[in-house]
Amino acid sequence: MTRPTVLMPAPMHEVVIEGCDERFELLRLWEAADPDAVLAARGPDVLAIATGGQRRVDGPLLDRLPNVQIVANFGVGYDSVDVHAANERGVVVTNTPGVLDDEVTDTAMGLLLMTVRELNRAEQYLRAGKWPAEGPYPLTKSTMAGRRVGILGLGRIGEEIARRAEIFGMTVGYHNRNQKDVPYRYYPTLLEMARDVDTLVVVVPGGAATHHLVDAEVLEALGPDGVLVNVGRGTVVDEAALIEALRTGTIQAAGLDVYENEPNVPQELIDLENTVLLPHVGSASEPTRRAMGQLVVDNLENWFAKGKPLTPVN
Repeated sequence: MTRPTVLMPAPMHEVVIEGCDERFELLRLWEAADPDAVLAARGPDVLAIATGGQRRVDGPLLDRLPNVQIVANFGVGYDSVDVHAANERGVVVTNTPGVLDDEVTDTAMGLLLMTVRELNRAEQYLRAGKWPAEGPYPLTKSTMAGRRVGILGLGRIGEEIARRAEIFGMTVGYHNRNQKDVPYRYYPTLLEMARDVDTLVVVVPGGAATHHLVDAEVLEALGPDGVLVNVGRGTVVDEAALIEALRTGTIQAAGLDVYENEPNVPQELIDLENTVLLPHVGSASEPTRRAMGQLVVDNLENWFAKGKPLTPVN
Protein backbone atom coordinates (compact mmCIF):
# COMPACT_ATOMS: atom_id res chain seq x y z
CA MET A 1 0.00 0.00 0.00
CA THR A 2 1.34 3.41 -0.99
CA ARG A 3 2.12 5.64 1.95
CA PRO A 4 0.69 9.20 1.93
CA THR A 5 3.18 11.86 0.89
CA VAL A 6 3.86 14.59 3.45
CA LEU A 7 5.71 17.79 2.56
CA MET A 8 7.90 19.38 5.23
CA PRO A 9 9.09 22.81 3.98
CA ALA A 10 11.65 23.38 6.76
CA PRO A 11 13.27 21.32 9.56
CA MET A 12 11.03 20.46 12.51
CA HIS A 13 11.41 18.75 15.87
CA GLU A 14 12.98 15.30 15.58
CA VAL A 15 9.76 13.70 16.87
CA VAL A 16 7.91 15.05 13.84
CA ILE A 17 10.62 14.06 11.36
CA GLU A 18 11.02 10.56 12.80
CA GLY A 19 7.26 10.04 13.16
CA CYS A 20 6.56 11.15 9.59
CA ASP A 21 9.44 9.06 8.24
CA GLU A 22 8.04 5.99 9.95
CA ARG A 23 4.46 6.42 8.77
CA PHE A 24 4.54 8.43 5.53
CA GLU A 25 6.67 9.33 2.54
CA LEU A 26 8.37 12.49 3.78
CA LEU A 27 9.55 15.13 1.31
CA ARG A 28 12.21 17.24 3.04
CA LEU A 29 11.93 20.38 0.93
CA TRP A 30 14.74 22.17 2.79
CA GLU A 31 17.22 19.53 1.66
CA ALA A 32 16.39 19.93 -2.03
CA ALA A 33 18.93 21.66 -4.25
CA ASP A 34 16.00 23.08 -6.25
CA PRO A 35 12.83 23.27 -4.12
CA ASP A 36 10.79 24.70 -7.00
CA ALA A 37 11.68 21.71 -9.14
CA VAL A 38 10.59 19.35 -6.35
CA LEU A 39 7.26 21.16 -6.02
CA ALA A 40 6.76 21.06 -9.78
CA ALA A 41 7.55 17.36 -10.02
CA ARG A 42 5.96 16.07 -6.79
CA GLY A 43 3.35 18.71 -5.95
CA PRO A 44 0.38 16.61 -7.12
CA ASP A 45 1.54 13.71 -4.90
CA VAL A 46 1.52 15.75 -1.69
CA LEU A 47 -1.48 15.04 0.55
CA ALA A 48 -0.28 16.82 3.71
CA ILE A 49 2.03 19.55 4.96
CA ALA A 50 3.85 19.43 8.29
CA THR A 51 5.05 22.89 9.26
CA GLY A 52 6.75 24.62 12.15
CA GLY A 53 6.11 28.13 10.87
CA GLN A 54 9.51 28.83 9.31
CA ARG A 55 7.89 29.09 5.87
CA ARG A 56 4.44 30.59 5.37
CA VAL A 57 1.83 28.20 4.07
CA ASP A 58 -0.30 30.41 1.81
CA GLY A 59 -2.44 30.30 -1.31
CA PRO A 60 0.44 30.22 -3.81
CA LEU A 61 2.05 27.24 -2.04
CA LEU A 62 -1.26 25.40 -1.70
CA ASP A 63 -1.95 25.96 -5.41
CA ARG A 64 1.22 24.02 -6.20
CA LEU A 65 -0.17 21.12 -4.15
CA PRO A 66 -3.56 20.47 -5.81
CA ASN A 67 -4.33 17.33 -3.80
CA VAL A 68 -3.23 18.49 -0.35
CA GLN A 69 -5.79 17.67 2.34
CA ILE A 70 -4.32 18.82 5.66
CA VAL A 71 -1.76 21.24 7.12
CA ALA A 72 -0.44 20.08 10.51
CA ASN A 73 1.05 23.04 12.37
CA PHE A 74 3.53 22.76 15.26
CA GLY A 75 2.39 25.25 17.90
CA VAL A 76 -0.82 26.73 19.24
CA GLY A 77 -0.35 29.88 17.16
CA TYR A 78 -0.93 29.31 13.45
CA ASP A 79 -0.47 32.80 12.00
CA SER A 80 2.10 31.41 9.55
CA VAL A 81 -0.71 29.44 7.90
CA ASP A 82 -3.24 31.28 5.74
CA VAL A 83 -6.35 29.60 7.14
CA HIS A 84 -8.62 31.56 4.79
CA ALA A 85 -6.71 30.22 1.78
CA ALA A 86 -6.91 26.72 3.27
CA ASN A 87 -10.66 27.04 3.77
CA GLU A 88 -11.16 28.14 0.16
CA ARG A 89 -9.40 24.97 -0.99
CA GLY A 90 -11.06 22.62 1.49
CA VAL A 91 -7.83 22.02 3.38
CA VAL A 92 -7.93 21.17 7.09
CA VAL A 93 -5.53 23.03 9.41
CA THR A 94 -4.50 21.68 12.82
CA ASN A 95 -2.42 23.03 15.69
CA THR A 96 -1.07 21.64 18.96
CA PRO A 97 -3.16 22.97 21.88
CA GLY A 98 -3.41 21.47 25.33
CA VAL A 99 0.01 19.81 25.53
CA LEU A 100 1.79 23.14 26.10
CA ASP A 101 -0.78 24.89 28.30
CA ASP A 102 1.00 24.32 31.62
CA GLU A 103 4.41 25.26 30.24
CA VAL A 104 3.26 28.58 28.76
CA THR A 105 1.21 29.32 31.88
CA ASP A 106 4.24 28.75 34.08
CA THR A 107 6.24 31.10 31.86
CA ALA A 108 3.56 33.78 32.14
CA MET A 109 3.45 33.52 35.92
CA GLY A 110 7.24 33.48 36.11
CA LEU A 111 7.41 36.65 34.02
CA LEU A 112 4.79 38.31 36.20
CA LEU A 113 6.57 37.35 39.43
CA MET A 114 9.95 38.49 38.10
CA THR A 115 8.52 41.76 36.82
CA VAL A 116 6.48 42.72 39.87
CA ARG A 117 9.16 41.72 42.40
CA GLU A 118 12.15 42.76 40.21
CA LEU A 119 13.73 39.36 40.78
CA ASN A 120 15.97 39.57 37.73
CA ARG A 121 17.37 42.91 38.87
CA ALA A 122 17.80 41.61 42.42
CA GLU A 123 19.83 38.67 41.11
CA GLN A 124 22.00 41.02 39.02
CA TYR A 125 22.50 43.14 42.16
CA LEU A 126 23.85 40.11 44.02
CA ARG A 127 26.03 38.92 41.13
CA ALA A 128 27.55 42.40 40.83
CA GLY A 129 28.70 42.20 44.47
CA LYS A 130 26.47 45.08 45.57
CA TRP A 131 24.84 43.32 48.52
CA PRO A 132 27.91 43.43 50.84
CA ALA A 133 29.11 46.71 49.33
CA GLU A 134 25.84 48.69 49.26
CA GLY A 135 23.49 46.80 51.56
CA PRO A 136 20.19 45.04 50.88
CA TYR A 137 18.43 45.38 47.54
CA PRO A 138 15.85 48.23 47.66
CA LEU A 139 12.28 47.32 48.55
CA THR A 140 10.12 46.73 45.49
CA LYS A 141 7.18 49.03 44.84
CA SER A 142 4.73 46.21 44.19
CA THR A 143 3.73 42.77 45.35
CA MET A 144 1.71 40.00 43.75
CA ALA A 145 -1.12 39.67 46.27
CA GLY A 146 -4.01 41.99 45.67
CA ARG A 147 -3.20 42.78 42.05
CA ARG A 148 -6.08 43.03 39.58
CA VAL A 149 -5.28 40.92 36.53
CA GLY A 150 -6.93 41.40 33.16
CA ILE A 151 -6.40 38.51 30.72
CA LEU A 152 -6.59 39.30 27.03
CA GLY A 153 -7.59 35.97 25.53
CA LEU A 154 -9.24 33.53 27.93
CA GLY A 155 -8.61 30.32 26.04
CA ARG A 156 -7.06 27.19 27.53
CA ILE A 157 -3.86 28.97 28.56
CA GLY A 158 -5.74 32.06 29.71
CA GLU A 159 -7.90 29.96 32.02
CA GLU A 160 -4.83 28.27 33.49
CA ILE A 161 -3.26 31.68 34.12
CA ALA A 162 -6.49 32.81 35.80
CA ARG A 163 -6.45 29.83 38.16
CA ARG A 164 -2.85 30.41 39.12
CA ALA A 165 -3.45 34.14 39.59
CA GLU A 166 -6.20 33.36 42.10
CA ILE A 167 -3.77 31.18 44.07
CA PHE A 168 -1.44 34.20 44.28
CA GLY A 169 -4.29 36.24 45.78
CA MET A 170 -5.15 38.25 42.68
CA THR A 171 -8.57 39.06 41.26
CA VAL A 172 -9.19 38.16 37.62
CA GLY A 173 -11.09 39.68 34.72
CA TYR A 174 -10.89 39.00 31.01
CA HIS A 175 -11.66 40.30 27.55
CA ASN A 176 -12.59 37.97 24.69
CA ARG A 177 -14.60 38.37 21.55
CA ASN A 178 -17.34 36.45 23.38
CA GLN A 179 -18.25 36.03 27.02
CA LYS A 180 -17.56 32.60 28.56
CA ASP A 181 -19.20 30.66 31.36
CA VAL A 182 -16.42 31.26 33.90
CA PRO A 183 -16.34 32.84 37.38
CA TYR A 184 -14.39 35.88 36.22
CA ARG A 185 -15.58 39.34 35.29
CA TYR A 186 -16.07 39.85 31.56
CA TYR A 187 -15.14 43.16 29.95
CA PRO A 188 -16.74 43.84 26.56
CA THR A 189 -13.84 46.08 25.52
CA LEU A 190 -10.11 45.89 26.11
CA LEU A 191 -9.96 49.58 27.00
CA GLU A 192 -12.57 49.18 29.72
CA MET A 193 -10.61 46.29 31.21
CA ALA A 194 -7.31 48.18 31.05
CA ARG A 195 -8.84 51.05 33.03
CA ASP A 196 -10.00 48.66 35.75
CA VAL A 197 -6.90 46.47 36.25
CA ASP A 198 -3.25 47.00 37.09
CA THR A 199 -1.92 43.88 35.36
CA LEU A 200 -2.56 42.99 31.72
CA VAL A 201 -1.62 39.50 30.49
CA VAL A 202 -1.71 38.98 26.73
CA VAL A 203 -2.41 35.45 25.52
CA VAL A 204 -4.15 36.00 22.16
CA PRO A 205 -2.61 34.75 18.89
CA GLY A 206 -1.19 36.99 16.19
CA GLY A 207 -2.74 37.98 12.88
CA ALA A 208 -4.59 40.92 11.39
CA ALA A 209 -7.47 40.72 13.88
CA THR A 210 -5.19 41.23 16.90
CA HIS A 211 -2.50 43.48 15.40
CA HIS A 212 -1.58 46.26 17.88
CA LEU A 213 -4.64 45.65 20.05
CA VAL A 214 -2.52 46.87 22.95
CA ASP A 215 -1.72 50.39 21.80
CA ALA A 216 -0.80 53.69 23.44
CA GLU A 217 -4.39 54.29 24.59
CA VAL A 218 -4.62 50.90 26.30
CA LEU A 219 -1.24 51.36 27.98
CA GLU A 220 -2.24 54.80 29.25
CA ALA A 221 -5.45 53.29 30.63
CA LEU A 222 -3.41 50.61 32.43
CA GLY A 223 -1.72 53.39 34.36
CA PRO A 224 1.50 54.08 36.28
CA ASP A 225 1.14 50.99 38.50
CA GLY A 226 0.43 48.85 35.49
CA VAL A 227 2.38 45.75 34.49
CA LEU A 228 2.15 44.17 31.04
CA VAL A 229 2.99 40.50 30.41
CA ASN A 230 2.93 39.11 26.88
CA VAL A 231 3.14 35.38 26.12
CA GLY A 232 0.84 35.53 23.08
CA ARG A 233 2.33 37.14 19.99
CA GLY A 234 4.56 40.19 19.75
CA THR A 235 2.40 41.77 17.07
CA VAL A 236 -0.50 42.16 19.52
CA VAL A 237 1.42 44.96 21.29
CA ASP A 238 2.48 48.20 19.61
CA GLU A 239 6.15 47.88 20.52
CA ALA A 240 7.00 51.54 19.88
CA ALA A 241 4.12 52.64 22.11
CA LEU A 242 5.21 50.18 24.80
CA ILE A 243 8.79 51.48 24.79
CA GLU A 244 7.52 55.02 25.18
CA ALA A 245 5.13 54.01 27.98
CA LEU A 246 7.93 52.26 29.86
CA ARG A 247 10.37 55.13 29.33
CA THR A 248 7.95 57.82 30.54
CA GLY A 249 6.42 55.89 33.46
CA THR A 250 3.02 55.63 31.78
CA ILE A 251 3.15 52.01 33.00
CA GLN A 252 5.41 50.53 35.65
CA ALA A 253 6.99 47.54 33.93
CA ALA A 254 6.68 44.81 31.30
CA GLY A 255 7.58 41.12 31.10
CA LEU A 256 7.86 39.86 27.53
CA ASP A 257 8.45 36.49 25.90
CA VAL A 258 7.43 37.57 22.38
CA TYR A 259 8.28 40.49 20.11
CA GLU A 260 7.15 42.13 16.89
CA ASN A 261 10.19 41.20 14.82
CA GLU A 262 11.68 38.07 16.34
CA PRO A 263 14.47 37.30 16.97
CA ASN A 264 15.31 41.00 16.78
CA VAL A 265 14.51 42.79 20.04
CA PRO A 266 14.73 46.60 20.01
CA GLN A 267 17.76 47.90 21.86
CA GLU A 268 15.45 50.44 23.52
CA LEU A 269 13.66 47.57 25.28
CA ILE A 270 16.91 45.92 26.28
CA ASP A 271 18.26 49.16 27.73
CA LEU A 272 15.23 49.75 29.96
CA GLU A 273 15.55 48.60 33.57
CA ASN A 274 11.82 48.07 34.03
CA THR A 275 11.60 45.12 31.62
CA VAL A 276 12.05 41.38 31.94
CA LEU A 277 12.86 39.91 28.53
CA LEU A 278 12.87 36.23 27.54
CA PRO A 279 13.78 34.82 24.10
CA HIS A 280 10.38 33.23 23.29
CA VAL A 281 10.77 30.25 25.59
CA GLY A 282 7.11 29.87 26.61
CA SER A 283 6.82 26.19 25.66
CA ALA A 284 10.54 25.52 25.30
CA SER A 285 11.12 22.46 27.42
CA GLU A 286 12.11 19.10 25.99
CA PRO A 287 9.05 17.21 27.33
CA THR A 288 6.60 19.82 26.04
CA ARG A 289 8.19 20.11 22.60
CA ARG A 290 8.17 16.31 22.26
CA ALA A 291 4.47 16.27 23.12
CA MET A 292 3.80 19.01 20.58
CA GLY A 293 5.70 17.10 17.91
CA GLN A 294 3.81 13.92 18.67
CA LEU A 295 0.50 15.75 18.32
CA VAL A 296 1.53 16.93 14.83
CA VAL A 297 2.18 13.32 13.85
CA ASP A 298 -1.00 12.10 15.54
CA ASN A 299 -3.10 14.65 13.66
CA LEU A 300 -1.70 13.40 10.35
CA GLU A 301 -2.06 9.74 11.29
CA ASN A 302 -5.64 10.16 12.47
CA TRP A 303 -6.55 12.08 9.34
CA PHE A 304 -5.29 9.40 6.97
CA ALA A 305 -6.65 6.53 9.09
CA LYS A 306 -10.06 7.93 10.04
CA GLY A 307 -10.56 11.14 8.05
CA LYS A 308 -10.71 13.20 11.25
CA PRO A 309 -8.13 15.63 12.66
CA LEU A 310 -7.59 15.57 16.43
CA THR A 311 -7.17 19.32 16.95
CA PRO A 312 -8.57 21.23 13.96
CA VAL A 313 -8.34 25.00 13.71
CA ASN A 314 -10.90 25.38 10.91
